[in-house]
Amino acid sequence: MKKRAKIIAGVVIVGVLALLIVPRFFKTQETADPAAPPVVRAETPQTGSITLYRELTGTIEPSDMVSVIPKLAGEVKEVYVKTGDHVQEGQALLTIDNRQLDSARISMETAQVALNDAQTSLARMQALYASGDISAQTYEQTASAAQQAQLQYDAAKLNYDTQAEYTTITAPIAGVIESFSPEVHDMISQSSPVCVISGGEGMMVKFAVPEKIASGLTAGDPLKVEKGDSTYDGTITEVSTMVNSATGLFDVKGTVPGGQDLATGTTVKLSVVSDEALNVMTLPVDTIYYEGGNSYVYTYEDGTIHKVPVEVGIYDSEKAEILSGIDGSTMVLTTWNSELYDGAPASLESDAQESDAQETAAGETETQQTEETSADEQ
Repeated sequence: MKKRAKIIAGVVIVGVLALLIVPRFFKTQETADPAAPPVVRAETPQTGSITLYRELTGTIEPSDMVSVIPKLAGEVKEVYVKTGDHVQEGQALLTIDNRQLDSARISMETAQVALNDAQTSLARMQALYASGDISAQTYEQTASAAQQAQLQYDAAKLNYDTQAEYTTITAPIAGVIESFSPEVHDMISQSSPVCVISGGEGMMVKFAVPEKIASGLTAGDPLKVEKGDSTYDGTITEVSTMVNSATGLFDVKGTVPGGQDLATGTTVKLSVVSDEALNVMTLPVDTIYYEGGNSYVYTYEDGTIHKVPVEVGIYDSEKAEILSGIDGSTMVLTTWNSELYDGAPASLESDAQESDAQETAAGETETQQTEETSADEQ
């Protein structure tokens, strides 16, 4: 008897489950009907910035370069530096064997003796003049002679100091010695530089651009310099307003503050901003379509797709500037399929997922209730 009751209970459970599952099966078939509107994804435009760069080549130069020319001719006596050395301002580079220095020293010493004699004589005459033993004219002559002796000594000392200064050639700026030719016993003149020193803070980059690019560049614009695996940030400092007659281009200069390890004369790759849009409305470039040279997007509103013309500004590989046609609240489709057209019905993916979640929850509730009912009957 108990076995028969169990069989009957099982049949009842199967029947109840069939009543629940079959309608849901047909409902699923209806949902999968090809005529159902497509499910799409959409998002609103974002506020962002787009910067476009143009790739160019340039040449590295020091921010300051000085040719050191002797102020005195003579034989090189000692050399203290070589090409490639880093030097400080005022550091000795070489000394010249200057015979004129000996003559200048003798003249200064002779003038010093004459000045001492004149000052001694003046002191003696001051005492005599005070006691009335000499006339005012005699005293004035002695004072004038002492003054003249002082002037002669000052001139002789200045000449000596100048000759001594010219004998030792020093670095006028701090930097790197780019070239240095003198050797000991070489004769140097006042017409040829003995070395070239590059210095200043950082390096400079020079490049040339056509008028179209030059018109968009301004002092203060950023630039990037690349050499090998290294990248340096720089700033444009000069944009020529006159065409270089030799190249037909406009010369541009920029500073590279961190480029001390870039050798003078090195050719580098650089990037300059060719166009920029800051804090503008943007869309992913793959949401924008073109037809006959006109741009448009697909939008979603209240279950319907709309084809909306838009005006596109600048764009890069990821996003585009939208100038007009939509606003910040417009839902723009980010998916595409063959069923997209103006006026087509559609469902948002987020809405469809929410609906599926609700149906799943309802189904689970029904199943749970059925199982509880069956358990009670048993």
